[in-house]
Amino acid sequence: MFIEVLKSKIHRATITGANLNYIGSISIDEDLMDAANLIENEKVQVLNLNNGERLETYVIKGGRGSGAIELNGAAARKVLPGDPVIIMSFAMMEAGEAGKFKPALVFPDTNTNKLI
Repeated sequence: MFIEVLKSKIHRATITGANLNYIGSISIDEDLMDAANLIENEKVQVLNLNNGERLETYVIKGGRGSGAIELNGAAARKVLPGDPVIIMSFAMMEAGEAGKFKPALVFPDTNTNKLI
């Protein structure tokens, strides 16, 4: 049996931009992507702690070391710069593997989105 478990989490990052006129997705600083074990085009859930919005999109690379967390396209309507968010991805795995699996958890500086 396969179950879905938390694979990656960036906890309380701060939205740095919202671009309605972009094709779509969430831009994430490559340093944060690496730390959270996220890859480009991976599906993620984004939870906005200010307004309760919860959305799904995919990851694109933001500038390494930039602290960028930017929602693009229609999702830009769901956030404002400065909003705190949680970004999560999930993976399917066998129940036995899932019991031993440890997700990548990242807690960036809430002012700069840089790794602490």
